[in-house]
Amino acid sequence: MDACPYRQGPDAPLFVGVRGGQLAPAIAQRRMRDLRRLMGLPETATPHALRHSFATHLLADGGDLRAIQDLLGHASLSTTQRYTDVESEQLMQVYRSAHPRAKKTP
Repeated sequence: MDACPYRQGPDAPLFVGVRGGQLAPAIAQRRMRDLRRLMGLPETATPHALRHSFATHLLADGGDLRAIQDLLGHASLSTTQRYTDVESEQLMQVYRSAHPRAKKTP
């Protein structure tokens, strides 16, 4: 933050454009698309996928749902709670593959 040439207050955007305003989503999407092509990553590597991974990993490591809601800027907690469904399914997959009494699917 010290290296940023623009004065940043507590409510200022973290990612800013060349003029100091909020970074436009199209700029991040274009940059991600260019990097994806350069690195040979799949089309599914998008800013939204990074955002989703961020939230899912925070939740998996015990992150507070309200804090994650705030970080993502969700107005409704129910929007953030969708990530708990992903985490629950991942947990069930681990259970099915590791627990001796889990019902194995062929």
